[in-house]
Amino acid sequence: MALLDVKNLTMHYTTKMGDVHAVDNVSFTIEPGEAIGLVGESGCGKTSIALTLLRLLPDNAKFLGGSVLFEGVDLVRIPEEEIRKIRWRGISMIFQAAMNSLNPVYRVGDQIIEAIQTHFPITYQEARKRVAELFDLVGLAPELMDRYPHEYSGGMKQRAVIAMALSCSPKLVIADEPTTALDVIVQDRILRRIDEVRKQLNMAMLYISHDIAVIAEVSQRIGVMYAGNLVEFADTVTIFKNPAHPYTIALMSAFPSIKGEKRKLQGLPGEPPDLLRPPSGCRFHPRCPFATAVCTESPAEYREIHPQHYVACWHPQVGRS
Repeated sequence: MALLDVKNLTMHYTTKMGDVHAVDNVSFTIEPGEAIGLVGESGCGKTSIALTLLRLLPDNAKFLGGSVLFEGVDLVRIPEEEIRKIRWRGISMIFQAAMNSLNPVYRVGDQIIEAIQTHFPITYQEARKRVAELFDLVGLAPELMDRYPHEYSGGMKQRAVIAMALSCSPKLVIADEPTTALDVIVQDRILRRIDEVRKQLNMAMLYISHDIAVIAEVSQRIGVMYAGNLVEFADTVTIFKNPAHPYTIALMSAFPSIKGEKRKLQGLPGEPPDLLRPPSGCRFHPRCPFATAVCTESPAEYREIHPQHYVACWHPQVGRS
């Protein structure tokens, strides 16, 4: 059984101007110990999916259908009291702008100790010992526990937040843009450390990013989102070598070749649609070079075109990448 099974998830945000179609009919699975990447442009619904998993959506969010099964339990339908028990012990999260999420007037170690004691009936000293082990695991010296956030560098803050996400031994960690505002070298170190810890603890990861090249290094499978829809989902090698959805192909064409091949980079014309008034049919059709009349009339079925390779497109470009 999959650790996480998201089926036909649909949620919108209610605003004065109308409903924002943030997530529509999204389905994917995560196996125990697996690393999944979810990529797409800003505003495509990636973070909304993550917040749905933890039931941390704002008051104007509207759940319209589907299910989110975590170890067989539907997270969107259980009482708030039950979801509190799952947060951090079952699923934890490294939030966007995590470096700014530490309390500036509270010692870093004590912030993590508080999270542990909230979920486990242990003493302060026992929790402190656990934090020291976590610091060692993420590459921080245990004596840094007694320092304040302003005494940490950006990379150190990021490692501390990772330690906090691991503090209650979750089975799934969601990393939402985990290396934002860090330079490239530190990004690489942080992602490699997260991946080492994932393998060591056999926990699952859901990476969320706008940068497909970054999370490809640590993801076994990748899902590509566009305007609230999951348009393609496959193993990482397939996404890079044989993308089938025109949007995924466009993303790949925008990256320079790591082999040093001289080729013109292809930009993607147009702009993402307004999710208050998404276009009819396939939401990518106004920007798609392969669009036909059927693309404007109804959305394509999300289907398996090859084993474990799913695409939502009327004209998947199989073998043409």
